[in-house]
Amino acid sequence: MNSLEAKRVLETALLCATQPLQVRELRQLFHDELGSDTIKTLLQDIQLDWTQRGLELVQVASGWRMQSRPEMKDYLDRLHPEKPPKYSRAALETLAIIAYRQPVTRGDMEDIRGVTVNSLVIKQLEDRGWVEVIGHRETAGRPMLYATTRQFLDDLGVASLDQLPPLEAQHASDGFFEQLSADVEEAVDTAQLTMALETTETEATEAHTTMNPDSPHDDQPGGAA
Repeated sequence: MNSLEAKRVLETALLCATQPLQVRELRQLFHDELGSDTIKTLLQDIQLDWTQRGLELVQVASGWRMQSRPEMKDYLDRLHPEKPPKYSRAALETLAIIAYRQPVTRGDMEDIRGVTVNSLVIKQLEDRGWVEVIGHRETAGRPMLYATTRQFLDDLGVASLDQLPPLEAQHASDGFFEQLSADVEEAVDTAQLTMALETTETEATEAHTTMNPDSPHDDQPGGAA
């Protein structure tokens, strides 16, 4: 099979797939006759082939998928004008803390936010498939440790946590945030996450300083250990 035919097979599989496909799955299309490096090279070629089209091939946490480009969002929204449900500030702040400080316990989240975290907020994020319990901290009470899921990364259109912009770079990366936010089904974007966490940490620091005027002020408070 030549490369042109192989690309056609890959394109067809990716366009018909209902979820991202991993390289090992794509190799099954060719009875494992094509190696992983060859598949990845063909995928990169497909990315170039679709550069000027309304769809793009991207690699996310769960594998490779075809998706509409961010600039197509306004047009596609006209087919489904209903607005997606909005998330509360508390939910966004909690999600931001988990995304940027994971793994964290509920107590860690409350220390950073400065207020009690409603269990319904965490359940909402769990039901959405964005956060999960990955273990327990070996301390008194063995509190649950929360982290984000592959589904969270898939919905943001990124392959790993390393692709989330650093908090301090948020204002310099607005274009990147807009591109990521276009891929999230429920209207949560990376800019909201970073701003939510920055705001939360600032407010928590100010509250701590007000209650403890003699305590040294830390301009860049860190996450809970």
